[in-house]
Amino acid sequence: MLSTQYRLRMEFICKRIANNDEVQINDMIWAQKLAKSNKSAESMLRMARRQSTLTDAPEGGLDDFMNRMDIGDPDPSSYKRGFQNTDEIAEWFHNEKTDDWRQRD
Repeated sequence: MLSTQYRLRMEFICKRIANNDEVQINDMIWAQKLAKSNKSAESMLRMARRQSTLTDAPEGGLDDFMNRMDIGDPDPSSYKRGFQNTDEIAEWFHNEKTDDWRQRD
């Protein structure tokens, strides 16, 4: 759980990211470090990045639903467009667990 001070600072940074405004490097470093250790902060940062890249999603559409549910990768450059062989399919379904997968918030 985030303290009020941390939450307000994170909300300020995320709002600037979502609006494509300039964010100072020390604020981005702080937000990224906090996101690595706190799932709520990670979700806030991911949603802000998603909002900044997918502004043209029509309301009520599939993209809007996925954005609101925080499903999928917000970065269009990492989308998979097809597979060349079965190894690529197996790699795509592989579930990578981070170092802190046992951690709880």
